Amino acid sequence: MTTRSLSRSRGDLLRLLLADRRALLSLSYLTLLLIAAVAAPWIAPFSPLEQDYDHILTAPNALHWLGTDDVGRDILSRLIHGTPASLFSAMFAVGVAVVLGVPVGLIAGYVGGALDDVVGRVVDTLLSFPAIVLAISVTGALGISLFNAMLAIGLVYAPVLARLTRAQTLVTKNELYVDAARCLGASHARILLRHIIPNVVQPLIVQVTLLLAAALLAEASLSFLGFGVQPPAPSWGGMLSRAYNYMESSPWQIYPPGLVILFTALAFNALGESLRTLLDPTALKPRRPAPQANTTPA
Repeated sequence: MTTRSLSRSRGDLLRLLLADRRALLSLSYLTLLLIAAVAAPWIAPFSPLEQDYDHILTAPNALHWLGTDDVGRDILSRLIHGTPASLFSAMFAVGVAVVLGVPVGLIAGYVGGALDDVVGRVVDTLLSFPAIVLAISVTGALGISLFNAMLAIGLVYAPVLARLTRAQTLVTKNELYVDAARCLGASHARILLRHIIPNVVQPLIVQVTLLLAAALLAEASLSFLGFGVQPPAPSWGGMLSRAYNYMESSPWQIYPPGLVILFTALAFNALGESLRTLLDPTALKPRRPAPQANTTPA
C-alpha cells in the first residue's frame, strides 16, 4: 500500500466516522466528560467536601441543582469532582492491561511451541474467573486504595488483550509477505514492527474501547464495595454506595451517579461498535448496486 492510498484510506475512515451519528454523539459526550474532569475545580459550584448542615438530604432546588447527600454535600459538585477518579482510573487500568497483555500475546503467538501452550493455558485459567471477583482478590492482597484497584482491574483485563493479540499474530505470521520478508533476511524485530504489529493494532483499538466501558463499571463496583476510592474523596461508585442507604427517603441521590455511569459505559460501547464497523476492510469498499428486475413486457 502506497503512502497516497494509505492517506486516502485514513480520509475515508475519518469521513465515515464523522457521518456516523452514534460515534459523533459518543465522542461529544466523552469530550464533555474530559472537559469536566480537567476543569472540575472551576466549574463545580461547591467544594466536594463542603458540608451544609442546614441542607441535609435536600431535594433538588435552585441552590443545589441535584440536591445534597446525608451530610449536606452538594451532589452536583461531587459528581463533577468524581469524574477524574472514575474516568482516568478506567483509562489507567486499560493502559496497564495493554502494557501487560499485548507483549505477552505478541511473543507467544510469534514464537509458538511450548511457550504458546503455557501462555494459552494461563490466559484460559485467568479468564475462567469472574472479573470482579478476581479484581477484589487482587485488591485485597495488594491493599485497599484507588491505585491498587486500578492495577487489579488492569491485571484482570490483560489476558483478554493477550488472547486477542496472540490470535491475530498467529494469523498474520503465516501470510506470504511475512514469509517473503523472512526469506530476504529480515530480523524478528523488523518483522514484528513492520508486518505483525500494524495488523494487530486495528482489532486492539476496538477491544481497548470496549474495555474502557468494562473498566469503568469495574471501578464503580469496587468503589461501591469499598475497595476503590476511599471516602470522603468523591467517586461515582462511592456516591452510589452512600445513596443506596437512602433510596426510600431521598431517591434523588442515586440517579445522578447511576445515570452518568450508564451513559458513559454506553458511550464507550457505542464508540467501540462504530470503530469495529469502520475498521472492517469491507466497510471501505463501495457497495455494488442491487440488480434491477426486468420490467420490459414480454
